[in-house]
Amino acid sequence: MENNVITQETIAGWMEILKAYHAGLAKTKARIVASENWWKLRNTAQERQETALGRDGGFVSRSGWLHNVIVSKHADAMEDYPEPVILPREPSDQAVARMLTAIVPCVLEQNQFEEVYSDVMWQKMKFGTGVYKVVWDPGKLGGLGDIRVEKVNILNLYWEPGVTDIQKSRYFFHAELVSREQLLEQFPELEGQLKAEVFTPVKFLYDDSVSASGKVAVIEVYYHKGGLLHYAKFAGGVLLYATENDPELCCRGLYDHGRYPYEFDALFPIEGSPCGYGYVDVCRSPQTEIDLLKTSFVRNAMVGSTPRYFARSDGKINEEEFLDLSNPIVHVAGTLDETALRQVSHTSLDGSYIQVLRDAVDELRETSGNTETATGNISSGVTAASAIAALQEASGKGSRDSCRGSYRVYRRVVGLCLELMRQFYDAPRSFRILGELGEGAFVSFDNAGLVAQSQGMAFGLDMGMRLPVFDIRIEAQRKNAYSRLSQNELAVQFFQLGFFDPARAEQALACMQMMDFDGKDELMQRIAAGGQRFQAVQAAQAVQAVQLTAPETAQMMAARQGAHAAR
Repeated sequence: MENNVITQETIAGWMEILKAYHAGLAKTKARIVASENWWKLRNTAQERQETALGRDGGFVSRSGWLHNVIVSKHADAMEDYPEPVILPREPSDQAVARMLTAIVPCVLEQNQFEEVYSDVMWQKMKFGTGVYKVVWDPGKLGGLGDIRVEKVNILNLYWEPGVTDIQKSRYFFHAELVSREQLLEQFPELEGQLKAEVFTPVKFLYDDSVSASGKVAVIEVYYHKGGLLHYAKFAGGVLLYATENDPELCCRGLYDHGRYPYEFDALFPIEGSPCGYGYVDVCRSPQTEIDLLKTSFVRNAMVGSTPRYFARSDGKINEEEFLDLSNPIVHVAGTLDETALRQVSHTSLDGSYIQVLRDAVDELRETSGNTETATGNISSGVTAASAIAALQEASGKGSRDSCRGSYRVYRRVVGLCLELMRQFYDAPRSFRILGELGEGAFVSFDNAGLVAQSQGMAFGLDMGMRLPVFDIRIEAQRKNAYSRLSQNELAVQFFQLGFFDPARAEQALACMQMMDFDGKDELMQRIAAGGQRFQAVQAAQAVQAVQLTAPETAQMMAARQGAHAAR
């Protein structure tokens, strides 16, 4: 017996809600489209029909200062490309956490996540918001299924207007235009059932001519009901799939984690919206000033470099010879004076206008944080390496803050991946990972260590089940050349000072406790382990030496060492 909870009336109600969401998000979508147009240096003036340079002033300057800001910020984000470290909350989960730390990057790599991360960062820098989608794709790996992580066009997403967190939206829609032929190939039963299209998502102004004819809006809707996450998919008023109509998922929901599988990464957050402002929104005004000033400068220069003349209508000047610069003689009939031909006067711009342009450029740089110091140019007089490093460190605060925000979103993306592994990795899978010393290794992994674990019996009572929970720490996978150089120099200094001498482990650990650098905890553990091994060797050698002179004393020393080791 079919469970038809989702009916045609339900779809009609969803379409009304989608249209309301569409109308409520119109300003947000329009701002995003405008920001994309500015990124392509296509402001309002460019959309007009351009005219020949110098005839009627049709030239409009479009400098790339704002373009350079976005490129620089994107480069900063990619330089600090993130990497997850999975940490256990229970001692018994340490082995699983180490395995996940090695496997999660493999899963992301199979999704070409570096490219996905780059695309999302472009979204974030241009119009203020990048969006990830983390779902389970049952068609991957030949039907075995696996996690799919991708970038989403934010114009195709619709949520309840006024909410800052999309998880609080009553419904969440994702609409995509799909070819009608492609849809019928996938769902042959739709032949003759698709209704006329009544909804079209907002789209960017592409350079290519993109037609919506012959395409159908395929709409996915996610919603919470009874504490569960449900999902439905429909097109042209026809239901394609619904978890509430699926006997296996109607009482469980789509995903056990119960979250909408989308994560928004906002640059400059605003109240009442999960979207933020981007650098185009912030720097549009100074960029406009720069373009207007440069347009005026070019027009003035063109007027000054091309002399123009007033000629009296009854003058007898041979205009053809006058305009031919290769002709040294120009014939004139009658007398020639200033009343017959006079040059149009031209006033050059003074230096104050150049200073206004420089001030506008400096304003854009300061507003965006893309100063000369941030891009590697240091003012004259600063020569010390430490001073240069301090200036660059201070100038990069804005980029580091943006990266921290992206790390928080990345942590949630990894969290969704872990939850999908917990739910769907019921069959062993093989992964190629890097061992502790960098060698390649092949491991098999399933969700046995992620599902609920029995806590055994205590005092004759069943302690119930425990669900393994992990913390996610995000680190920068790549570091810039300066940070690598300083880290390498620090390691050399430790070696020269004898920090790695096991006989001086106690002094080295005392010194390192007052220091702060990347990898400090791991290095202290290595030094402490080396010191313990050295003390064990020293004690064994002492026992061996005593055995040669006083065997009874040696037995007592060995017994004390065994008791100390047991404690």
